[in-house]
Amino acid sequence: MLLTPIHFKLISEKLGIQATQIQKTHELFDSGHTLPFISRYRKEATGGLDEVQLGEIKKELERFSKMEERKEFIIQTLATAEKLTPELRSQIEHCRDEKELEDIYLPYKVKRKTRASAAREKGLEPLAEGLLKGAYRDPEAEAEKYGMKAGISAEEALEGASDILAEKMSEHAEIRKYMRKLYSHEGVLKAKKAKKPGEDAEKFRDYFDYSEAVKKMPAHRILAVFRGENESVLNLSVEVDEEKAFQTIIRNLRLPFGACGIWVEKAFRDGFKRLLAPSLENEIKADLKEKADKESIKVFGENLSQLLMAPPLGNMRVMAIDPGFRTGCKVVCLNEMGALLHNETIYPHAPQNEKDKAAKTLRRLTEVYKIKAIAIGNGTAGRETEEFIKNKVLFPAESDVKVFSVNESGASIYSASSVAREEFPNYDVTVRGAVSIGRRLMDPLAELVKIDPKSVGVGQYQHDVDQHLLKTELEQIVENCVNRVGVELNMASKHILTHISGLGPVLAQNIVDYRTEHGPFTSRKELLKVPKLGPKAFELSAGFLRIRDAKNPLDNSAVHPERYALVEKMAADLGLKTENLIRNPEAVNQIIDARYVSDEVGLPTIQDIKNELLKPGRDPRSTYKILEFNSDIRSISDLIPGMILPGIVTNITNFGCFVDVGVKQDGLVHISQIADRFISDPAQAVKLHQHVKVKVLEADAERKRISFSMKGLN
Repeated sequence: MLLTPIHFKLISEKLGIQATQIQKTHELFDSGHTLPFISRYRKEATGGLDEVQLGEIKKELERFSKMEERKEFIIQTLATAEKLTPELRSQIEHCRDEKELEDIYLPYKVKRKTRASAAREKGLEPLAEGLLKGAYRDPEAEAEKYGMKAGISAEEALEGASDILAEKMSEHAEIRKYMRKLYSHEGVLKAKKAKKPGEDAEKFRDYFDYSEAVKKMPAHRILAVFRGENESVLNLSVEVDEEKAFQTIIRNLRLPFGACGIWVEKAFRDGFKRLLAPSLENEIKADLKEKADKESIKVFGENLSQLLMAPPLGNMRVMAIDPGFRTGCKVVCLNEMGALLHNETIYPHAPQNEKDKAAKTLRRLTEVYKIKAIAIGNGTAGRETEEFIKNKVLFPAESDVKVFSVNESGASIYSASSVAREEFPNYDVTVRGAVSIGRRLMDPLAELVKIDPKSVGVGQYQHDVDQHLLKTELEQIVENCVNRVGVELNMASKHILTHISGLGPVLAQNIVDYRTEHGPFTSRKELLKVPKLGPKAFELSAGFLRIRDAKNPLDNSAVHPERYALVEKMAADLGLKTENLIRNPEAVNQIIDARYVSDEVGLPTIQDIKNELLKPGRDPRSTYKILEFNSDIRSISDLIPGMILPGIVTNITNFGCFVDVGVKQDGLVHISQIADRFISDPAQAVKLHQHVKVKVLEADAERKRISFSMKGLN
């Protein structure tokens, strides 16, 4: 759909980004470039817009494109029905709001049979028009004439004419616009307990008699009451001052004087209660849901991004343990690449209590497989297994073996997935789950891309929000994170390659198949030999794919192949070979930026190139840190108000963050208890997986609720 400078101007005003930047971004998207590619390699064109800004522009461009398509459909439909006037066409073409566009079209839409349409079939439209104009001194007498023609009484004729007036008022575009503002600014959402609530009604007891201004409702409360409505526990309504609403109507649609005015007022009041109010109530509820969905998905997205960008331990031999009591602890040993070397089960806990045998097994495996790190799932028996290993297995001589507690959310989802069955067809779900825990420690990003983002345990009401919108947003976040880090071409799985800019499932599989048949890639150019991977896909993907030990060292950097010649010129101007320029701060600092600026290459690209030359293929993720929980704290019953404990942030929501202190139940730090200053968003003060100190405010073992404070501690 062709967008115009007017659209770019409107987007500019909404996002606070220059219209020229938006137009350039539109041209890049329109020519098939991906968001990660534009963000990284087209900074000159966009003025250095980041991923978030580009994502917002993309949404607005898509929104206006859909609206222009809708306009074309409406104009074509009205023209076919011979209802399109020049004034109506102009009104449609100049409309910039989706709701107002639908308001314009509403009176002309083909509807199911209504009371008003039935009245029109009886020839009562002229009577309705006469009432509205105040043309009759005696409406009843006039109605009798129409009634005789239609074979109905005068009273029935007036009621039919009133139905026509009620519908006209409820479909009047300006009235709907004014009333929409009234509902948005002064509407109150009310929740009441349903007459016959379901079994889980008690969890919604806070909303059994609840009301709150529509404009002030936060996302988590909106989603909570809508869940209550979906589960038939709550009845929801949106209400406004009816008399104020009606006065708004008659100010814009003046009532005629005399007896006609009485009938018109009655019709308008009926139209408000029966047609307009329910329509706007549904619209406001839909708007509330959309607002809550967007805010919750944004929080989910920020959490997911932080989770995916969590520090990797790196390529080293790992022993991973999926802990359990009765069924034992599943143990796997992985090599530096994450390949499974060995698996077995130990029973160090009750009821078997085979501690000595389990300790002997783990020490043997640690020695045989040259284990450097142990990853323990943080679920059931996680703390007990960690303590067992530290006290019974690792003696001072093995102190170089580090022990890590790993968030195992979603590991069970992965272990039962088709991806896991494809990777480990000969192993059961318990072994696959343990492998996933170990690989998460080595490289969270590479492992988590195999799991549905909704299952990683960092969302807020993720099953209640618009699932299509959630999927779209989270897929973009995964793509952004994967491309920000980049992948090693000769080691990457097809699952992570799928998310590389310009690839997708088919090309990712083709790359893996080519690698299997021909051996490791020796250069980025070799990608062009992969079936179906053409110049465009190469352009979009090559910069995000690394080849360790490639003949051209730039193939192991984020420098795009389109700029290799520029780097070679930089090196030649300094009397060096390209490989001698890499990791050579003295030489890189001698590069004079202005000398290499051209119509295609600006200062942002030159600066990016210089940064890559200093640290080629630098991983933007931070280094892994170990958190030690308080060893005296095992369960909620051990928590005493006033205690100060170390913890890790496991989830962030609009109303606060959740912190794990090692008691198998995360505690809430309400937004008012996160910082010593006022914050409107928890993300302003905390990050996912951040190590923090918390003070226990309350611990309710029966309800499994813990409240913490972070004030004055971090």
